Amino acid sequence: MSTSGKVIKCKAAVAWEPKKPFSIEEVEVAPPKAHEVRIKILATGICRSDDHVMSGALTVPFPIILGHEAAGIVESVGEGVTCVKPGDKVIPLFVPQCGECSSCVSPKGNLCTTNDLGAVRGLMKDGTTRFTCKGKQINQFISTSTFTEYTVVHETAVVKIDAVAPPEKVCLIGCGFSTGYGAALNTAKVERGSTCAVFGLGGVGLSVVMGCKAAGASRIIGVDINKDKFAKAKELGATECVNPQDFTKPIEEVLRELTGGNGVDYSFEVIGRTDTMTAALASCHMNYGTSVIVGVPPSASQITYNAMLLFTGRTWKGSIFGGWKSKDSVPKLVADYMGKKFNLDALITHTLPFDKINEGFELLRAGKSIRTVLVF
Repeated sequence: MSTSGKVIKCKAAVAWEPKKPFSIEEVEVAPPKAHEVRIKILATGICRSDDHVMSGALTVPFPIILGHEAAGIVESVGEGVTCVKPGDKVIPLFVPQCGECSSCVSPKGNLCTTNDLGAVRGLMKDGTTRFTCKGKQINQFISTSTFTEYTVVHETAVVKIDAVAPPEKVCLIGCGFSTGYGAALNTAKVERGSTCAVFGLGGVGLSVVMGCKAAGASRIIGVDINKDKFAKAKELGATECVNPQDFTKPIEEVLRELTGGNGVDYSFEVIGRTDTMTAALASCHMNYGTSVIVGVPPSASQITYNAMLLFTGRTWKGSIFGGWKSKDSVPKLVADYMGKKFNLDALITHTLPFDKINEGFELLRAGKSIRTVLVF
């Protein structure tokens, strides 16, 4: 029997408040309104950004359904939707692409002004939510909310992909892989023969390593305090790895010494800490080095640094979703994966049933996983 136009009751992981486990609840998911799409989620990845919300580092309205890295099937569409139809395999987009705002029409940007990333409202464009649980309205997360069997997104925040693409793999293209890979290729524009340093060797950091290798970097230095990550980093392209805890001097000095006193051509901060952001900046070449912030900083964080680091010529850049225009690029990235141009499988260390979401987050916090994918 068709569910189109009807409220769907399904399982979702509701975050009622920060610093508490997710609660698997029965929620009601309203049908899509005009220009909206309801999606049956097939697989969703656990990203560090979701954990930043649970730890309180990122401020969002609670209660909320998190998750933003997924793949699924269109269940139904609202009036006026033409970009997808029921039955299409899709990836929800936490960075939408409206095609009309200044960032969408410019070749220089990709952060559509319809995003819900800065001060998270937790609502659809009309100021309401499609989720209800125990009679309470449940907020939505950055245009996606994928820790649920069904979700509703705006048509600007979903794109059709290859029907045969495995959802438990290509869901990573919805955030982690694309964010890191694109930071190297699009934001930094790493050149062949260059030297790079990647601070943080989680799923996104390893994707930066893969991007640097694809760009032809001759030296890729991984930086992490967890030595257990070094073997995987080298497998994916790192030429060497360093643990800052092995040295008494600041890591930026260590990296300059490793590069003959010059510093690296490109550095990437993929942790989300202001101290490592400034260290990454200081580690790159004093005149023409470029440092890219990829890690999500805490909501209230402020950064202090020596202005001479920039005055002498360094470039400091931010990167959101790897600089990709989401609707244009995600299907192409999926096609590249299907064509074996890169390997997502190496990033996935755990695949768990959806109701083990709390176990997946514990693996992340303990540093025992790179990417955990939840399947429904």
